[in-house]
Amino acid sequence: MRTQIFEAIRAARTDKTFDMDEVAAIDAMLDKLGVPRVEGGNDWLPFALSLIKQFEGCKLTAYPDPGTGGKPFTIGWGSTTDGQGAAIAPGTKWTQPQADQRLASHVAEFARGVDKLLGGAATTAAQKGALVSLAYNIGLGNLGSSTLLRKHNAADYDGAAAQFAVWNKAAGKVMQGLVNRRTAEARVYKGLPA
Repeated sequence: MRTQIFEAIRAARTDKTFDMDEVAAIDAMLDKLGVPRVEGGNDWLPFALSLIKQFEGCKLTAYPDPGTGGKPFTIGWGSTTDGQGAAIAPGTKWTQPQADQRLASHVAEFARGVDKLLGGAATTAAQKGALVSLAYNIGLGNLGSSTLLRKHNAADYDGAAAQFAVWNKAAGKVMQGLVNRRTAEARVYKGLPA
């Protein structure tokens, strides 16, 4: 319901975007009017999947991590573990349906973890999608201890958006792919196109 209200407001505007203060004000107004926040809704899913698929790509043969040149090995849509939690080994091959199934289950796992970390903090569908994409890439532990999450949970949305850029390294090296991904995630978090 909230997504449809935001989309209707967006359609009526000429600039078609919201800043974080506007998102917070609209959410506060909807809270005051008693419009429910849907727990467990999937309105965030298209945002997360679009980002993950864009930046992970899908490879059906395991490949080494670009930052380390070795472990962790990755397959499918960025999976480093199989459905039972075992690390992906060099030479592993999957079918497209295996990769798609692992993506669906893995994203659901990360979404549940992100929900726990948010602890009920006001979060738009776009923000949750961007946070799930980030967690999918950096891990729930890193997101959980991040300044980004602390700022989001304190409703400092502009500060949180700026923190995406911090997560641009693999094995201590700035990676252009991560710079690009963090830029896109921050844009989606702010309600803008990736």
